[in-house]
Amino acid sequence: MKVLIVEDEIELAQSMAKFLGSESFICEQAHYYDTALDKITVHDYDCILLDISLPDGNGLLLLEKLKALKKNNGVIIVSAKNSIDDKINGLNLGADDYLAKPFHMAELAARVQAVVRRRLFNGRDILEFNEIKIDTAAMAVTISEKAVPLTRKEYELLIFLLSNKNKVISKNAIAEHLTGDIAEVMDNFDFIYAHIKNLKKKLADAGCPDYIKTIYGLGYKFTT
Repeated sequence: MKVLIVEDEIELAQSMAKFLGSESFICEQAHYYDTALDKITVHDYDCILLDISLPDGNGLLLLEKLKALKKNNGVIIVSAKNSIDDKINGLNLGADDYLAKPFHMAELAARVQAVVRRRLFNGRDILEFNEIKIDTAAMAVTISEKAVPLTRKEYELLIFLLSNKNKVISKNAIAEHLTGDIAEVMDNFDFIYAHIKNLKKKLADAGCPDYIKTIYGLGYKFTT
């Protein structure tokens, strides 16, 4: 899952990114309003951690921009401001949650997981599609009750494709989801083919039909 951390305290942002990275999230950082605006305009995120007080703008304006763009990113306001007005304004503008500083990193991760579950999986820990069963809390995949050992990237790829079933997903979108803003400087996305190939083989070996189709010249689609 991909997270954008909008936080002007660089040391705190780096600590958040490090902890969430250990919890299998891909993290990007924006320390200024303008940088965050550029990122949310161009890219999609599973969750945005948003500080209200930024050096060059108000974080709540980013919520208004997300709403205008009709983006479906989950948003958690993370701010030292802990007033009722800030909470109400943020939630009214579309934020999913509010976490006051200081906070424990474990609580932050739990809040992010909860927002992602609500946004992508209707609040469920267990995803099921035909013979595929995914325990998102344990990051475990089974096919007809048989465990399928996937790498972190293969797991994220399966979740991403399944969450967007019957939609064509471009290689660029997959690269961004798996690597974050590193995708912007890549010469090619050959690594995606390797992940797709390995994932398809592991699913097939476990007796799963071939749901993942290559749409030549465009990308991939999880067909149902």
